[in-house]
Amino acid sequence: MTNLLTRLDLRPVRPRDKGEPHRVASSLELFFDLVFVVAVSLASQTLHHLETDQQVAVGAGAYLMVFFAIWWAWMNFTWFATAFDNDDWLYRVTTIAQMAGVLVLAAGVSAAMEHGDFAAVTYGYVIMRLAMVSQWLRLAANSPEFRRTALRYAGGITVVQVAWVLRLLLPESLGAPSFVVLAIAELCVPVWAEHRQTTPYHNHHIAERFGLFTLVVLGEGLLGSANAIIDSLKDSEHIVPLVVLAICSLAIVASMWWVYFATPLHSRFGSLRQSLTLGYTHYVIFAAAAAMSAGIEVLVDLHGGATGLPPVVAAATLTVPVAVFVLAVWLLAIRPTGARTANTIIPLASLAIAASALLPAAEVFTAALLVVIVATLVVTGRRSGTGANIEE
Repeated sequence: MTNLLTRLDLRPVRPRDKGEPHRVASSLELFFDLVFVVAVSLASQTLHHLETDQQVAVGAGAYLMVFFAIWWAWMNFTWFATAFDNDDWLYRVTTIAQMAGVLVLAAGVSAAMEHGDFAAVTYGYVIMRLAMVSQWLRLAANSPEFRRTALRYAGGITVVQVAWVLRLLLPESLGAPSFVVLAIAELCVPVWAEHRQTTPYHNHHIAERFGLFTLVVLGEGLLGSANAIIDSLKDSEHIVPLVVLAICSLAIVASMWWVYFATPLHSRFGSLRQSLTLGYTHYVIFAAAAAMSAGIEVLVDLHGGATGLPPVVAAATLTVPVAVFVLAVWLLAIRPTGARTANTIIPLASLAIAASALLPAAEVFTAALLVVIVATLVVTGRRSGTGANIEE
């Protein structure tokens, strides 16, 4: 086997040292993330269009389903890479094949969210997942100590992918229920595969990868802020509310960044249960951040007179995702070690952010409340001597 690998210029797939010093994201991982920028952007844009067309509930439901496919494919690659990335040419080619699947998925986002046609999204997703199966099979062949875990992953993923394809044959009335069932099945595969032996993830590396994807989804909010400025330059009649929205949008996105990176996440990885809780909670964090950008765009349309949405509903498309994001980050990272003051102010301020949709200029109140949260983290961090910076 070793001679064959040498002739093919391949390296064995072995577990990496989970204590490896100075482990950072590779250029391949950063390149991989770029296709998810496309997928997230298309999902956010389509959500914006549906919300502007007064299909808020339909848009939100479709968005959550599409975003699950985006997040879960990214999550599985990231988890495998932190433990077994060997960076040979076959690993790179397989990763690029997964990127192709992401692009197919991205091409089908609009049809899935607007017309309920999940064919392209499903095919793209299955391409990504089967490429992931090939990675687990390589691990099973190369690493006897993780063979059982790898084969469980490969088998579980394959069975669920067959079910995803068969789901396309179901009547439309069963679309949402069947999606929920299969999404739960996907989430159960790692629990089943790793319950006897946990893969050797690298705490700092996996935390960095989650942080990098957070930057990807928050970047969509910056695009919304830029669009508010662009529209204000074109529409002198509504220039004041659009400029205010642009300023508030930047403050909102910057504050969300600050809140997320205020507390180190690497220490939150421990048992399998803790690690899965952290990973799965990030679905809520990522989805809320990307939905926030759609809410900014909806408010741009509201101030420009381009939507018939009631102002309260339009404002809620921004305030609710922001509140969900902050609450999720607080529960996951801040609450366990946070000061009593922070653990009182942050959840109350988050609820107030959601409720600010009932007020005029909701974006102003949202930005102001986020600044209060950030100031609380800074002050309480200084008092405890931990600071308010994840960089270590």
